[in-house]
Amino acid sequence: VNRNTAILYFHKLSELIAEKLTADAPDLMAGEIEVDESYFGGVRKGERGRGAAGKIPVFGLLKRGGNVYAVTIPNARSEAFIPVIKSKIRPDSIVYTDRFKAYDVLDVSDFHHVRIKHSKLFAEDRNHINGIENFWNQAKRHLRRYNGIAKHHFHFYLKECEWRFNYRPTATLLKVLLQWAKL
Repeated sequence: VNRNTAILYFHKLSELIAEKLTADAPDLMAGEIEVDESYFGGVRKGERGRGAAGKIPVFGLLKRGGNVYAVTIPNARSEAFIPVIKSKIRPDSIVYTDRFKAYDVLDVSDFHHVRIKHSKLFAEDRNHINGIENFWNQAKRHLRRYNGIAKHHFHFYLKECEWRFNYRPTATLLKVLLQWAKL
C-alpha cells in the first residue's frame, strides 16, 4: 500500500472516530465525575509549572465506572472549561478536582465539589482523580509514538485516545470501528 494511501485512510478513520464520539457523547454525566486539565506537547527542558508556549491545553471529564470525555480548550482558565462542565455534568453530581485555583468557581455552583490535595495525598477513600490521571497517562503514552502532531489534527488524535479508553479491551475496538464504518 502506498504511504499516501495509508495516511489518507488513517485520517478518514480518525475523522469517523471523532464524528461518532461527538454524536454518541452523553448529554449529561451524572454521579461521581473526575475533572482535570492537562497539557499536551513536547518536553519543556528546564521549565516547571502549569502550561507553556506551544503546548495544547486539554480538559477532561471521567464518569467513575464509565467513559471519558476530552476536549481541547484555548487556555486553562475557568472561563474556558466552566461551559464544558455545565453542558456535560448534571447538577447535584459529585465533582472531584485537584486544587487548581480555576476550579474555585465550582464551590459556589450546583455541584458537590471535592478537592484533592496531591501534595498531601493522591487518594483518600473515594476522594481521588486517579481515573482521569490514568487517561492522561495512556493518551500521552499513545501519542508519544507519533513524534509530533500538527495542531490542526490534534483533536482527531485526542478523540482516538478517548475511543481507545472508552471501548477497551482491544478486541472491542475493531468491532466498533467496523460497525461504524459499516463494513
